[in-house]
Amino acid sequence: MPKLTVQDLKKIKENTSKEMQLRGESGRIRILVHMGTCGIAAGAREVMQTLMEEMATADRQDIRVVASGCMGMCSSEPNVTVEIEGEKPIVYQHIDANKMRQIFKRHVLKGEVQSDFALARG
Repeated sequence: MPKLTVQDLKKIKENTSKEMQLRGESGRIRILVHMGTCGIAAGAREVMQTLMEEMATADRQDIRVVASGCMGMCSSEPNVTVEIEGEKPIVYQHIDANKMRQIFKRHVLKGEVQSDFALARG
């Protein structure tokens, strides 16, 4: 196994700091990916991975991603909740990677609620 250089350690620190910042609690927008057992079984890990990829390309500092527990709606998993400051939260159901991309690009970035996937408001 090759030895780590100071440059390698700095890069690891930078990536870890950015990841921790994305998952922090502050921010104008919070995206909760419900990752209880049922959510994970239904594909929440893939949804979270897709969301993190979209976050990396958007490079927005006002958006926070949170891994949340089960919300008790197992039949509608994977669920994602989008909370935008000053607006009622929207819970989306049956989310996959493509739907997550659409929600991120249209709702989170442009403010257009994707009612086709919405389970509840508020």
